[in-house]
Amino acid sequence: MAKKLNVTPLHDRVLIQPAAAETKSAGGIIIPDTAKEKPQRGTVVAVGAGKKDEPMTVKTGDTVLYGKYAGQELEFEGKQYLIMRESDIVAIL
Repeated sequence: MAKKLNVTPLHDRVLIQPAAAETKSAGGIIIPDTAKEKPQRGTVVAVGAGKKDEPMTVKTGDTVLYGKYAGQELEFEGKQYLIMRESDIVAIL
């Protein structure tokens, strides 16, 4: 059973756990840590209540794509998360 996260985003903000960075290229070449790109995909962990006139579109458990430099990094209980506005999310997969 998954442990409940005690972080609640406010208003139109979303808490995302980024996907792991790729360790091999499509051709099987191992990519060193210094050359890995920041992932642009992740899983929604928590969702705020939304704004008065704008209900939230994403929900907990959705896999989403977001901008390369979107969000604020947050470390909580040894895990990395991003907190960003829903408008920074470009697609739900």
